Amino acid sequence: MNNFIYDIPVKVYFGQNQLCHLGEELSRYGTRILLTYGGGSIKKSGLYDKVIAEIERAGLQVFELSGIEPNPRIDSVRQGAQMCKDHNIDVLLAVGGGSTLDATKFMAAGACVDHDPWDFLSEKWAPITKALPIVTILTLSATGSEMDCAGVISNPETQDKIGRLEAPLLPKASFLDPTLTYSVNAYQTACGAADMISHILEVYFNMEKDLYMLDCFMEGLLKTIIRFAPVAIEKPDDYEARANLMWASSWAINGFINGGKRLAWSCHPIEHELSAIYDITHGLGLAIITPRWLEYCLDETTVSRYVQFGINVFNINPEQAPMDIARQAIDRLADFFFNTLRLDSTLGKVGITAEHFPIMAQKACRGKVLRGFKPLQQQDIEKIFEMSL
Repeated sequence: MNNFIYDIPVKVYFGQNQLCHLGEELSRYGTRILLTYGGGSIKKSGLYDKVIAEIERAGLQVFELSGIEPNPRIDSVRQGAQMCKDHNIDVLLAVGGGSTLDATKFMAAGACVDHDPWDFLSEKWAPITKALPIVTILTLSATGSEMDCAGVISNPETQDKIGRLEAPLLPKASFLDPTLTYSVNAYQTACGAADMISHILEVYFNMEKDLYMLDCFMEGLLKTIIRFAPVAIEKPDDYEARANLMWASSWAINGFINGGKRLAWSCHPIEHELSAIYDITHGLGLAIITPRWLEYCLDETTVSRYVQFGINVFNINPEQAPMDIARQAIDRLADFFFNTLRLDSTLGKVGITAEHFPIMAQKACRGKVLRGFKPLQQQDIEKIFEMSL
């Protein structure tokens, strides 16, 4: 069992009618605000007007950057970083889902340097030692970006999608109101649930010595998502369902469940190559890849983890052979993704062919070995892509 440090100093306002605290939170960091958001749904919902009213009530000055894309682009990051410099921005307010939050994090870092923000993510891997303060208002439960120091940015010119986590990117405060997710459609709710599950499984499927309490916590998170995602899809304004999904999303990736584990994640770098080239929804790509990754990694050395997963999460009868339990566990997860959540089950169904598999696999492991639950070389990753067709 490894030593670890846990430090997540994000102030969370959870629940309804918490925006009355927005002005005071922003005012802690200055008076000039850059408001960032996506395609304008916050205006249709009325959230934009509420946010502007709170900013004005606090006597703050606001500048705006809209149009941040799903799988956010480096050009949006560049634009936001330049706006911060041009307008002497003190604090950034990101309103939206993970894409808006991720892009805003790198804008905040880009505002503090003279070089291109892509240098943070390219082979140059420029240091991130400082970022402007960030406050978030979450409208989609999925990525957990509201309570972590990570972000993922796409560069269409190079066909790269790269993530990074650094302490300066951590939001100062986040507003989590489950009612703001009522308008999220069934497809995005399903993709968000798949994303959350993947965050947990990336840590859970690990053969290092574990803290029992963290295993129980992860299994509880998984059971929560499996229980409430279908409810939110069928009844979008069910507060209990939306609240459970929102809080599970944050705790799936804020670092608490890691418990000192050292192995790299596998499904996320594999999926990033899919959405870098094909721009598919991240959660959908994870739903397609994850069961095949689990199938590929199953052997006599790893089967015990699958048995624990199957028994404790899906209540599979323990009086069976370990391999039978393991295969049933994979099948149950796939059934949840593809039948309960009704997500497409193969890459072929979303128009993806094997054309780019070699280069995607090479990038996923950076030409070396992806040292995750089971070490994966380029040929292993290609096989997982092929299994997903």
